Amino acid sequence: MATPAAEVDVDVPLVAALLRDQHPDLADLPLAIVASGWDNVVVRLGELLAVRLPRRAAAAALIEHEQRWLPEIAHRVAAIVPVPDPVRTGRPALGYPWSWSVVRWLPGTPAGERAGGVQVAEALAAFVELLHVPAPPDAPVNPVRAVPLATRSDSVLTRLATADVPRARELAAVWRTAAALPAYAGPPVWVHGDLHPFNVLVDTAPDGGTRLAAVVDFGDVTAGDPAVDLATAWLTLDREARRTFRARVAADDDTWERARAWAVSIGSALHLSDDRAFRAVARRVIGEVLDD
Repeated sequence: MATPAAEVDVDVPLVAALLRDQHPDLADLPLAIVASGWDNVVVRLGELLAVRLPRRAAAAALIEHEQRWLPEIAHRVAAIVPVPDPVRTGRPALGYPWSWSVVRWLPGTPAGERAGGVQVAEALAAFVELLHVPAPPDAPVNPVRAVPLATRSDSVLTRLATADVPRARELAAVWRTAAALPAYAGPPVWVHGDLHPFNVLVDTAPDGGTRLAAVVDFGDVTAGDPAVDLATAWLTLDREARRTFRARVAADDDTWERARAWAVSIGSALHLSDDRAFRAVARRVIGEVLDD
């Protein structure tokens, strides 16, 4: 699955012009594009900041969700990990059609292909414990994350039946079993929605191990079933760490099976990416889900 084409080309001259227009006190800081993903371009701004701009219309509302809700979420989880809450916001201007944000530049590098260990698991568990509290009625609606599994079955099972996904039949069986379980019946809680290892930043701990440094990309933030975030147990962690994570979050059997199904959904989607690192993570996740 190819990365969607940009609908607006975001480059350094455009970002510099937007800063001069709306945040002139920041306009003389050096700029460098550091990421261009499915939805957003991230431009580093000096040593301490970054600019986050949608590259296609589908992401425009997601940036606005981050601007509205991330300050509250950042305060809630600050004791465990920083998140990229906006320190400035930008409006459409100079031919650029969407809102954009200036955020803190956070430490660490994406966990990516490296499965996290126990130290990362403990911090991720503490993060989701702080995050997963009942959300207000006006929380963002996301039709593809934190929803009942049955509502996603057509999409996931079609992908597994028609796309080149390893061990697809086994993955489909895991999905069907979980989708047949009772749906989450608790209050809708805040969820990150996309807690895979490219949105989990790590760095080196004082003891030489790997620790959680930051959690980024809250574009899919929504309210609903917390199991979607617990899928990070397979997406991000190794087997020993996964046991630590489950014990810390105290997930019951049905919740854990729904989380495993979300790992099937996200992992199989990653395998269709045109990004080599995404596909490598997907292969690891498929093994973790089926052979644990």
